[in-house]
Amino acid sequence: MKAAVPQVAKSALTFEIAAQCSTSKARAATMILPHGVVETPMFMPVATQASLKGLTPEQLEDLGCKICLNNTYHLGLKPGKEALDIIGGAHKLQSWSRNILTDSGGFQMVSLLKLATITEEGVRFLSPHDGSPMLLTPEHSIELQNSIGSDIIMQLDDVVHTLTTGPRVEEAMWRSVRWLDRCIAANKNEDRQNLFAIIQGGLDLRLRDICCKEMAKRNTPGIAIGGLSGGEAKTEFCKVVSHCTDLLPRNKPIYCMGVGYAEDMVVSVAMGVDLFDCVYPTRTARFGNAITAVGVLNLRNKCFAEDLSVVEPGCRCPICRLQEDGGMGVTRSFIHHLAAKETAGAHLLTLHNVHYQLNLMRSARASIVNNEFPEFVKSFFATLHGGQKDKYPQWAIDALRNVNIDLLAE
Repeated sequence: MKAAVPQVAKSALTFEIAAQCSTSKARAATMILPHGVVETPMFMPVATQASLKGLTPEQLEDLGCKICLNNTYHLGLKPGKEALDIIGGAHKLQSWSRNILTDSGGFQMVSLLKLATITEEGVRFLSPHDGSPMLLTPEHSIELQNSIGSDIIMQLDDVVHTLTTGPRVEEAMWRSVRWLDRCIAANKNEDRQNLFAIIQGGLDLRLRDICCKEMAKRNTPGIAIGGLSGGEAKTEFCKVVSHCTDLLPRNKPIYCMGVGYAEDMVVSVAMGVDLFDCVYPTRTARFGNAITAVGVLNLRNKCFAEDLSVVEPGCRCPICRLQEDGGMGVTRSFIHHLAAKETAGAHLLTLHNVHYQLNLMRSARASIVNNEFPEFVKSFFATLHGGQKDKYPQWAIDALRNVNIDLLAE
C-alpha cells in the first residue's frame, strides 16, 4: 500500500491576488503574515545575523521594509538555540516588529562545501568559527527556526551548485522531497510559522517538472525556486523560472531565492515571481557602489570627487531627498570621500540601495494594479540603457517575449 503524502495541516498565511497583468504572468498580491501585511512583488533585504549591515531596525522600518531575511545556520551558531529560547526569538533579539523569513541553513552546503558532508541523515559541518562539528538535519533546521520564531521558515533542501550535472542533481532533488516530509513532521508551530518547500533540479527542466509536482502535493503555504543564481547563464535561469511558475499553484506565493539584480527581478516578476532576496544591495554598498535607475555608479571613481549632486536625482531615499527638499543632502562627492575608508559611506549607500530595491518592487506592483506593467518594463529598460535598444541584453528580450512583452516594439 502506497504511503500517504504528508501535507501541511495549518497555515498562518493568507495570500490574495489583487491584480493580474493582462499581458504577462506578473501579479500583485497581498500576503498576510503573523507580523503584518506584505504586498508583493517584494524584495526582502538580508539581515544574515539578525542585523542588516549598516542599518538600524528603525531605519529599515522607515524604508518601508515589511519582511527581512535571517540565516538559520549563523543564528544556530551564535547566539544559539538556548539563547534564542531565553530571549524569545529573533524578533526580540533584533528589535524588529515586522516579518522575518529564515533560510534553512542548506545554502551553506554550497558556500561552505569544503566544510560539509551530505548524507541522507543531514549535513555535517565544521564550524567556520572554531572548527567544531555540527550536524544539521531537517529536524534540527526546523527546531532552530522554531526557536528563531520567523514568520516564514524554509525546508532544509539538498543544494548542489547550479552548474552541477549528472546523477547528483536528481539525487539532490529527490532528497529535498524526502527532507520536506521530515520538515513538515518536525514543525511544531504550524499555526504561526509558515513552512515553504524549495524546488530543486538544477537546469534540468524534467527534474524541475517532477519536483514542482511533488512539492505541490505537500500543500505548503508557499513555494520557493532554489538552486539558481549560482553562475548559470541568464537564458537558462529564465527557462527554469518560467517553467516552474507555469507548474506551481497560482494561489500561493512564489519566492525566487538569491535574486537581487534589478533586471533579474523585473524579468522574474513578468514570469510570475512574487518574492526575492539577496545580499547584493548591502554588499555592493560596502564597495562604494550605488544602485540607480541608470545603472550602478562606482562612487570611488575620481569623476565623482567634486560632484555635488545627490546620489540619484529624483530619488526619495533618506540621503537623496534631503537635497531635493531644499536641505544640504548627501552628495556624490561626500560618498566618494568616505567610500571604502569610513563605515559611514557604506551606511549611507546601504540606505539608498535598499530603498532603491524596495521602491522598484513597489513601482512594479503599482503598474500591475493599474494594468500598465508592460509599459513599466519598457520604461525600466529604456532608462537603464539610455534608450539604446541595441544595449538591451538578449536574454531579457527573449524571456520577456515569451511572456508577451516585446521590448523592441515601438
